Amino acid sequence: MEPLDWAVLGLYFLVMVGIGIWSKRRISSAKDFYVADGKLPWWLVGISHHMSGYSAAVFVGYAALAYDVGFAVYVWWALSITIACTIGALLFAPRWPRLRRRLGIVSPLEYLATRFDVPTQQVLAWSGAALKVFDVAAKWAASAILLQVFAGIPILWGILLVGGVTLVYSTIGGIWADVLTDFGQFLIQLVAAVAMAIVVMMRLDGLATPVTMWKELPAGHADPFNASLTVPFFLAYIVISTLSYNGGTWNLAMRMISTPDGREARRSMIFSGALYLIWPLVLFFPMWAAPILLPGLTQSDQSYALLAQTLLPAGLVGLVLAGMFAHTMAMTASDANAISSVVVRDIIPALRRGRGLLPEKQELMAARVTTFLFIGLSMALALTADSFGGVLGLLITWFGGLVGPIAVPMLLGMLPWFTRSGPTAALLSWAAGLLVFALNQYVWPGWVASLGENAQAFTVAAPVLCSLVLFVVIGVVKPEGTRVSEELIASLGSDGTRPQEESAHV
Repeated sequence: MEPLDWAVLGLYFLVMVGIGIWSKRRISSAKDFYVADGKLPWWLVGISHHMSGYSAAVFVGYAALAYDVGFAVYVWWALSITIACTIGALLFAPRWPRLRRRLGIVSPLEYLATRFDVPTQQVLAWSGAALKVFDVAAKWAASAILLQVFAGIPILWGILLVGGVTLVYSTIGGIWADVLTDFGQFLIQLVAAVAMAIVVMMRLDGLATPVTMWKELPAGHADPFNASLTVPFFLAYIVISTLSYNGGTWNLAMRMISTPDGREARRSMIFSGALYLIWPLVLFFPMWAAPILLPGLTQSDQSYALLAQTLLPAGLVGLVLAGMFAHTMAMTASDANAISSVVVRDIIPALRRGRGLLPEKQELMAARVTTFLFIGLSMALALTADSFGGVLGLLITWFGGLVGPIAVPMLLGMLPWFTRSGPTAALLSWAAGLLVFALNQYVWPGWVASLGENAQAFTVAAPVLCSLVLFVVIGVVKPEGTRVSEELIASLGSDGTRPQEESAHV
């Protein structure tokens, strides 16, 4: 890290805090804090949705896959998300803002009290919120490790720096700060990635490099499927991505809820899908060329960082590092916003025993306090990660297993084809999906490993497919549809003209 790199990184942190201060002026209620009162433009939501799919894992884990297996990482990751966004634009995205307009929802789980019942809503809310703390703690730790590798800063100070800046702008700026930092992240990544691509082409065959480099790469690197990135794994990941990117990951549902209506939500999802189709080709290009420039790496997950340090001049290294931090900070900030909404709008009202939502001023204060506490608690866990040892890894793994089972009742519950599936279907499908995941991980891992190259696909797909099947079958065997839920689902088919009913939900 040269002085200019430090200057770029410091300027980035100052800009993030400035965005939070500016965003505070646009917030006067919890609706503004969580979903911008439905006023976010579609193009900003589309960019924010797209950028929320990136984290430091792209420049570490996915860079390793690009180095080891080649083009297949694009097909498995980016193309599957493009398909998921296309499905979402048709089925799911337009329904999220319509739920806000019909029920006045702010939290992505809020409508479940009407669609199913309060116990179902509470089970999904408590389980998802508790485990997310550990997931975010791991992201802080990963960011601190990157800062240590680049600049030699101790883990403690890295967590305090990155987490502290995020805590400030997210707590005061809400979703406006989240989406604007996503936009800033997009611009940073645009400059850094294009610069990296140009430098790589200058080192190799110029503009022809994207075509000619494949001849110099190991066999199979140009194939759409290679090594562990098989066709079954690709198909399984389409299912997971469809559930995750359309609302199963709560902060992405918040983006859709924040759009004015279903038409705008659909446009934002199409825009995000188009970005996933095109932009990763630019981003992954230097990673695919890395075996030529850095042959024989034993730790391929360091390939992108080594490329940046080797090829880029002072200043751009700091920009690349700022981009890596931007990904993690944006993801954790949006996670905090989503979890806080679930706590304030779903969990606290249930604890108030029939007294309903908090008064407006208290609700906004609670929004900021819970965001602060969530980020603070996740930072504290990150600081003590060593003492958790395998437990921290265990809980992160379990959170991954919960994404699909939680998403199934959330998303299928909005569609008219599943009106017969009620609370029993939702709870049993969630529990069964979690059980299958746990069995795969801790009871029969040897049998799963015997599946060879399809083991990864089975581990990913089995829990969510189990949840999907049970949700549908139980709805047929034990139908629990109600007139209220059926009318709600029917009303989500079009934008209509009905004004927002702020507190019509149970």
